Amino acid sequence: MKKSQTISEKKLLGIAGLGWMFDAMDVGMLSFIIAALKIDWGLTPKEMGWIGSINSIGMAVGALLFGLMADKVGRKNVFIITLLLFSVGSGLSALTTSLALFLVLRFMIGMGLGGELPVASTLVSESVPADKRGRVVVLLESFWAFGWLIAAVISYFVIPKFGWQTALILGAIPALYAIYLRINLPDSPRYVTIQEKKKPSILEGIKTLWSGKYLRPTVMLWILWFCVVFSYYGMFLWLPSVMIMKGFSMIKSFQYVLIMTLAQLPGYFTAAYFIEKIGRKFVLIVYLAGTAASAYFFGTTDTLWVLLMAGAFLSFFNLGAWGALYAYSPEQYPTSVRGTGTGMAASFGRVGGVLGPLLVPYLSAQGYSIQLIFSIFCLSILIGAAAVFFLGRETKNLELD
Repeated sequence: MKKSQTISEKKLLGIAGLGWMFDAMDVGMLSFIIAALKIDWGLTPKEMGWIGSINSIGMAVGALLFGLMADKVGRKNVFIITLLLFSVGSGLSALTTSLALFLVLRFMIGMGLGGELPVASTLVSESVPADKRGRVVVLLESFWAFGWLIAAVISYFVIPKFGWQTALILGAIPALYAIYLRINLPDSPRYVTIQEKKKPSILEGIKTLWSGKYLRPTVMLWILWFCVVFSYYGMFLWLPSVMIMKGFSMIKSFQYVLIMTLAQLPGYFTAAYFIEKIGRKFVLIVYLAGTAASAYFFGTTDTLWVLLMAGAFLSFFNLGAWGALYAYSPEQYPTSVRGTGTGMAASFGRVGGVLGPLLVPYLSAQGYSIQLIFSIFCLSILIGAAAVFFLGRETKNLELD
């Protein structure tokens, strides 16, 4: 049997977290770049919606493909491949002058993003003791907030003055970091211990997810992932543009979204505390309910201070729920199909990420109000919370199979 390298929890969190942060930089900048491209390329609302949706189509393909690969070739190898894929795509997209080529590269970037996120959370889950696992994975997710903050700062100071191309080039820097990861990151010790055992085929792994005791958690996760991703990408990719629709300038909108983004950090840190003190189900249900309420108020008001408060609470609760989601998902399955199960749930969720960004421009074009659109996102989040309440089991301190 192969012996696995050992690595401290802090070092593992730092290495995986920085990759996660670079992912968030790209997604965060995209929402600002869409608003800038509308001006530079004269995009219609539907074309703007497709930029976000093609990104999610790539994420769906990437989560499925690389989730399956993670159970075959290891978590570490897939983590490096996906990080390189989205970094190279980001750099190349800065050179494009047409929407068609930009969409092709966004698909490539999406594949890298979609594959990296569930695989990284699986790697960390399998490398940390049960009593710390939830907190560490939520702290891993908190790097997303740092990435969004960097994206918001770059977008506020760089895009208006130097253009969106410069912002994308800055997003390509993580490609260099992937080489460092290859040398220093050990694979999951749980994955290494099953290397010499007969691993299930891809079809056997998928069949396992939909049979016996794994059927219920699979249904729960697929509903939860779809609802969370649908609402998140529908709302957050459109935040700057919605602020512009509500009558604020592009510069002011970027500034206000930066303020709202700051609330993500306390959202993660409180979720990291409660997830080990009270449990995964509590954090998911309470933080999703808070997200739903915030979405409703954000959509129904034009008053600046209410918008800022609702947007801040939206960031606080939604990103705290995301942290719990990434902690909760790998805990539903045994090591032999953990990458497959988490990746397939994330992949199905990304279908929601395709529909969410398209919903805003299509309904807006039909004359429907932002209030109605955000009410739909509110309902979606409540359905996800109900799935956890009725179908989910508590996995706090559970030893992974």
